[in-house]
Amino acid sequence: MLVTGGTGFLGGWCAAELVRRGYEVRTTVRDLRRADDVRVSFAAAGVEPGERLSFAAADLNEDDGWGDAVAGCDYVLHIASPFPPAQPKDPDELIVPARDGALRVLGASLDAGVERVVMTSSVAAVRHGRAPSAEPYNEADWTDPDDLQRTPYVRSKTIAELAAWEHVRTRGAESRLAVVNPGAIIGPVLSDDRSFSLQVIERLLNGMPAMPRLGFVLVDVRDVADLHIRAMTAPAAGGERFLAVDRFLWMKDVAGILRERLGAEAGKVPTRVAPDLLIRAMGLFDPSIRTIVNDLGESPAYTAEKAKATLGWEPRPIDDSIADTAQSLLDRGLAGRRSG
Repeated sequence: MLVTGGTGFLGGWCAAELVRRGYEVRTTVRDLRRADDVRVSFAAAGVEPGERLSFAAADLNEDDGWGDAVAGCDYVLHIASPFPPAQPKDPDELIVPARDGALRVLGASLDAGVERVVMTSSVAAVRHGRAPSAEPYNEADWTDPDDLQRTPYVRSKTIAELAAWEHVRTRGAESRLAVVNPGAIIGPVLSDDRSFSLQVIERLLNGMPAMPRLGFVLVDVRDVADLHIRAMTAPAAGGERFLAVDRFLWMKDVAGILRERLGAEAGKVPTRVAPDLLIRAMGLFDPSIRTIVNDLGESPAYTAEKAKATLGWEPRPIDDSIADTAQSLLDRGLAGRRSG
């Protein structure tokens, strides 16, 4: 089977977990010189791949390589997608590779007779189509892809997923696609290349004068990998979306868990919350802050009941995930300072 984006945070965990469960895995890298990096990340996950891991060179921006990458595969997990630390001025820098890359992978997979493609989308493709209400967001909700007030990342995830569903409908192959829509993914890092969503915990550990009034619906990377694998093989998952979410937590809540679970190692974690006005003012000068100001004070609710009822998915306690994430960052020297 094929996992796209094996050098990434989620892709690495998915590939490692598949090998742990006995699958033979091929993963794509843009440059085959990164193959050793993937093998090192497997070691960090406690998995020895042996001959069950192989590599294919393919780029989401290019047609070449995808036919060979999917050849002989029964399943494909399409996880690779651009996720930059700062939003580009031109939205197409994200939208085009996300959409066209998904179509390249999906088209090659269907042509090769792959039984099921599981594509990673995001709650970003769910949340921004209706005003918040007493009802949590679910798989029937869609972000408006034409809403230019949304960040390029939000639009890229929405447009790519919509394009994928349109493609399989056109080919009469809806049952061969399933989509997983995760929240902010945290969990133990496998390499020094860490996901953007881990920066929340990293920044808290490194200390900041005060926290923005910002929150996230979090989920553990190991649980997201498990849901991809469940969606890959379950007949009932064909043609369906599944939210991969646990609890919503404010940054101050995450900070409290870090202090409780890590003790002295969380000595730099802040306790103060910054006024919204200050964060908005900072966003005038800092593009990385500008992208979050519209989320200040927002606490969206999502439900994962469909994944639990249909696929038997059960995420681990998010407090454990936060502690595991922090400890892995500390152990690698990527955040904070050890006491003593």
